[in-house]
This record gives sequence, structure tokens and C-alpha cells, in this order.
Amino acid sequence: MIRPNSTKTISKKGLDLIKKYEGLKLEAYRDPAGILTIGYGHTKTVKPGMVINKDMADLLLKIDVMDAENAVRVLVNIELSQNQFDALVSFVFNVGRKNFERSTLLKKLNEGKILEAGEEFMKWTKAKQPGGLKELPGLVKRRAEEKVLFLSKE
Repeated sequence: MIRPNSTKTISKKGLDLIKKYEGLKLEAYRDPAGILTIGYGHTKTVKPGMVINKDMADLLLKIDVMDAENAVRVLVNIELSQNQFDALVSFVFNVGRKNFERSTLLKKLNEGKILEAGEEFMKWTKAKQPGGLKELPGLVKRRAEEKVLFLSKE
């Protein structure tokens, strides 16, 4: 069986969205949730004290985006527009495949409930902080932009 989104890749608009909210940092740092991060939100192979150049940051971003694209291709059972695909890749890039896999957003989407799925983005605005989950202004802005892109015609 050919998956409905098997040939889709993120557009420049989607990639720019990820870059905008991840930012570029060439030295390892802890993100607001305390996760060791480098480049454009790369977390998998970063080590404390690590320093990279922009070319390496771009390569790590490309690899991480491919993982997020693959998750969307495999988990979403309905045909997506380019904007929907871009918004979901940005979302998965940020929250991770396992969280997306367990999400009500994915459940609603695969049921064809597009508007309801779009409303689910705004439920993902919190991150673990000392003392529990806390809503982060950057996540509120990111989710709002992902939601608008997801629900836009195109």
C-alpha cells in the first residue's frame, strides 16, 4: 500500500518555521525544559561543551527534519496539503514522534476531523520546569503559528 503522504517533504516555509522557533546556537545549551541542545534544536547527539559550525547545524537540522517528516508520513493516514504537512513536521520536530503518536491531534486527524485536529495544537504549550509543567510564551506563539498554517488553504 502506498501511504498518502509518502512523497511529501517539508517546504521552505515549513523549514523557516522550525528555524524561527528553534533559533541557532552553535554552543551546547540547556533549553527551557532543561534538555541539552545545539544548532537548530538538535538533541540526539549533543554533549556538554560541544561547539559546532553553521554547516554542521544545517546538516543536523536536515537529519532531524527527515526524522520528523518520516513520522508524519508513517503515522498520518489521510492526504495532507503542503501547509498541513509543514505544520505537522514542525510540531513533531518539537514534541517528538512518541508524543505525536499518542496525541489526540493525530487521532482526530486520522479520523478526518481537520478542524478538531487543528484545535489540538494549542494544547501543547507547556514544558517540564522545576515544579512541574509550565506554559511557555515561545511555545504558545509556535503552536499558534503551526495551527494557522495547518488550517490555511493550500
